Amino acid sequence: MTFWFESLSGLAVGVLVGLTGVGGGSLMTPLLTLGLGYAAPVAVGTDLAFAALTKGFGTLAHRRHGHVRWDIVRWLTIGSLPAALVAIAGLKWHGGLGAGGLHFIKLTIAGSVLLTVLSLLFRAKLLAALRARPGWQLSGGALAGSTVAVGALLGALVTVSSIGAGAVGATLILLLYPELKPTEVAGTDIAYAVPLTAAAALGHVWLGTVHWPLLGALLVGSLPGIWLGARLSRHLPERMVRGALAATLTLVAARLVS
Repeated sequence: MTFWFESLSGLAVGVLVGLTGVGGGSLMTPLLTLGLGYAAPVAVGTDLAFAALTKGFGTLAHRRHGHVRWDIVRWLTIGSLPAALVAIAGLKWHGGLGAGGLHFIKLTIAGSVLLTVLSLLFRAKLLAALRARPGWQLSGGALAGSTVAVGALLGALVTVSSIGAGAVGATLILLLYPELKPTEVAGTDIAYAVPLTAAAALGHVWLGTVHWPLLGALLVGSLPGIWLGARLSRHLPERMVRGALAATLTLVAARLVS
């Protein structure tokens, strides 16, 4: 019964991901902690393993269509992998699995969820403001350095909370590279997240926080859910769905810190 309940939870998250395009971490990790009662480190570790597998398949699809900007992926990876390793070391050696560490991880999850909400609500306005002021756009070494810094920020955030490689990452990529097509933003965001989530997931395997039966159940439910959500997205107004999702995630963040 537990397996099927967890699979149905994965199905629900998959449908929402297919409807909105928002990364599963901002939905899956709070569901595992608040809905299914898993400890925050287990939810994070299992979701990272889930993301590494699903984003790997997504990258193959985007690569086939030429949607990945590998130069951007390279700079993001240069920043994100060392940050992920430092974050794992910090969780291991500074009590990440103790009571204080659990509280810190829950707060990080809540903060990451709120960042996702902000990216959902204000990305279009931020991009419009940036395009109206071409002088604000970076280039050359400044752009490369900023991309590495963004990668480092996302690497630490994703490793501790499993959230950030989706909507937050796509927003930051688009702000740095506003000339990218939407398909290129999606493909690049998914591609850089593969080595990041894989490295972070391996770190959590080392920490012992990946729940393998749970991972299998989530995969069984979420993969068809993503397909179903993508089909339903043709019939529902995107603005309404994203607004409802933002409101839901705000309540989730408030519940996590309460």
